[in-house]
Amino acid sequence: MCLGIPGKVIRIVDREKSLGTVDMGGVTRTVNLLCVVDDQRSIDACVGIWVLVHVGFAMQVLDEAEAKRTISLLNEMGRNNEVRG
Repeated sequence: MCLGIPGKVIRIVDREKSLGTVDMGGVTRTVNLLCVVDDQRSIDACVGIWVLVHVGFAMQVLDEAEAKRTISLLNEMGRNNEVRG
């Protein structure tokens, strides 16, 4: 099973390599943004957008409402899978 995690791009760390810092629920990671950069969106324009992150790559852009819904569902899944003893 593959899982993508929504996150918000908070800064660009290396323009040449298309790397940015993404905040995923308070955990920040350096992520490759090459898949979401194109003629319409420069690397600098990625700051502030929500992306779906999988294995260190931002795979697609998400709108904020969709990202927050997904985060809520992931949080709920985590609470439902707690070990009870």
